[in-house]
Amino acid sequence: MSNLDQVLQDALQLSYEQQEMLIKILQNRRHENRRTEIATDAQQTLADFHIGKFRHQSAQDVIAALRQSLNEPEK
Repeated sequence: MSNLDQVLQDALQLSYEQQEMLIKILQNRRHENRRTEIATDAQQTLADFHIGKFRHQSAQDVIAALRQSLNEPEK
């Protein structure tokens, strides 16, 4: 039996209320992990910007580039 199967079997042994609590805990931890990933990515992007990896662009230029990329075939 795999670890996931064992965890699922164990979770099914919990009461309904405990199962609901487990679901909420797992969801909250996933959300927190995702927030951490986003924050780390944002910090890296800002660091890259400050060392000159990116150039200043207007919002209109960025939108135009995004629209153009949507019309280009994938490589």
